[in-house]
Amino acid sequence: MFQGRPKEITKALNGEWLITIATRYDFRDEFDFLSKVNCDIEIVKHREIRSKQANAYFHVLINKIAARIGGSDDDIKRDLVLKYGAIAKDSEGKPVGFMAPYGKGTGTVWKYVKMFDQRDVNGTLFNCYMCYKETHQMDTAEMARLIDGAIDEARELGIQTDTPEQLQKMKEQWAEYEAAHPRKYGDAD
Repeated sequence: MFQGRPKEITKALNGEWLITIATRYDFRDEFDFLSKVNCDIEIVKHREIRSKQANAYFHVLINKIAARIGGSDDDIKRDLVLKYGAIAKDSEGKPVGFMAPYGKGTGTVWKYVKMFDQRDVNGTLFNCYMCYKETHQMDTAEMARLIDGAIDEARELGIQTDTPEQLQKMKEQWAEYEAAHPRKYGDAD
């Protein structure tokens, strides 16, 4: 995936729509192959992916919260993601969820899930789960909401966090960094 901007749309004499996209990404190698086959094409508004700096600060908060209340960093992270994180969406923008038979584990299906209902289907009880994005899949706004939630939780526990001014400066630096260092789709932490 790469960034670009639709520039022009024209209807050809054969009825096809021709769309011109402006980008700084060198697409020639992919174009040579893809121009010979049918493709699934999706153009969506660009959203910045959060920076490693945001991720690092989030993990500092997780560690401080875990030290204060006990429990593992993984448990605290899971709780925060499920409370303040972003619901996962499919390629059509619909929320991702699933049903599993009552009593069955969900960890192998999706990392972050929250049960929201139980249903009887033909005499079998199922738990219904909503799926949440992993932190490396969150964009800037989603990560900021997650960090703000972690900050609120830390402050309620009497844990010192950065001042609002420091946090605002950090968010501005994240945005500047992301603008200068765009990530390709699928890059991990």
